[in-house]
Amino acid sequence: MHGRLPLTAQTHRRLVVKVGSAVLSGPQGRQHQLAIAAQVAALRAEGREVVLVSSGAQATGMQKLGLTEKPKSMPGKQALAAVGQPTLMLLWEQAFSWYDLKVAQVLLTAEDLAHRHRYLNARQTLETLLEWGIVPIINENDTVMVEEIKFGDNDQLSALIASLVGADLLILLSDIEALYEADPRTHPEAQPIPYVERVDAGVLRMAGDSPNRVGTGGMKSKLLAAEKAQAAGIPTLLLPGTRPQSIAEALQGAPVGTLFAGGQRRYSGRKLWLYQLPKPQGEVVVDAGAAKALRQGGASLLPAGILEVRGQFGVGEAVRCLDEQGNLIGVGLVNYSAAELARIKRRKTREIEALLGYKNTDEAIHRDYFALASELE
Repeated sequence: MHGRLPLTAQTHRRLVVKVGSAVLSGPQGRQHQLAIAAQVAALRAEGREVVLVSSGAQATGMQKLGLTEKPKSMPGKQALAAVGQPTLMLLWEQAFSWYDLKVAQVLLTAEDLAHRHRYLNARQTLETLLEWGIVPIINENDTVMVEEIKFGDNDQLSALIASLVGADLLILLSDIEALYEADPRTHPEAQPIPYVERVDAGVLRMAGDSPNRVGTGGMKSKLLAAEKAQAAGIPTLLLPGTRPQSIAEALQGAPVGTLFAGGQRRYSGRKLWLYQLPKPQGEVVVDAGAAKALRQGGASLLPAGILEVRGQFGVGEAVRCLDEQGNLIGVGLVNYSAAELARIKRRKTREIEALLGYKNTDEAIHRDYFALASELE
């Protein structure tokens, strides 16, 4: 047990609030949505800034089309999102209009945040919307997503957004009311856990549920999101999204849901971004000398140390660096495309221009854009 202190507007001014599909679907979904809008408006009145991450496009599409189960095919799911997303945003716009608040739609894919310049552009756009007093409403761009560019679910997206905008608190509103000692569906005597100091392997083992029929997340997804937020020093509140005043109660220190401590910020800047990348775009295998220089010397990676290039990636994309045994050395941003690196691997830097007809830089990966595996754990 742990006494929870109030999370005031002075100490927790910028919030990311994620709303799950299960909260917004079903007979009570609209009531829950209106109650959430009221809570966000109350937060704004306290001087807080709020970014909303809203699931529900596919669930809304199911309701509009009278479906009881999601299609299994990717085109079917994408079509559902295309049908449901405009209505989902309209419903949010109507809900916030009661409080004279304007909203903005922001659709993202993992690929958008895997490119540093797109990541920074997204941050600047969100900062501008907040400066204008607008509530940004973010969702994964389901209509164009494929497995390679999928976040996985909006729990993970919300954790990335919390880091992106420098949030002071991440709130996950779900039909899952809290983290329990055991699955309460099979262990009715299980008690909720009001406070978690750190999301570790033991805590992750408590997640034994599977996604519901309208959502893609579950307890494990929420714990992984809290873990990502902790790496950035951001606390997370898991709250019942069906409880009308759950946010206000939790922020005042009441033992509602589960609070995951933010802890000490482990990463910042580029290293935080590299740590949270959904998927590196490829791999390079390096020789023993380059592996040692990267691990121990803080050196940049030169083309001469590259033995093999795997995958397809462009300039500025993230790749995994492996040693000859297949062990991960770290993740970095490449200065050349996969095709270019394949042509200049094992070659001296003075040969780059003759081989390619130009030379961007001597380094395949500069040390300022590289994070060791030990730094990403």
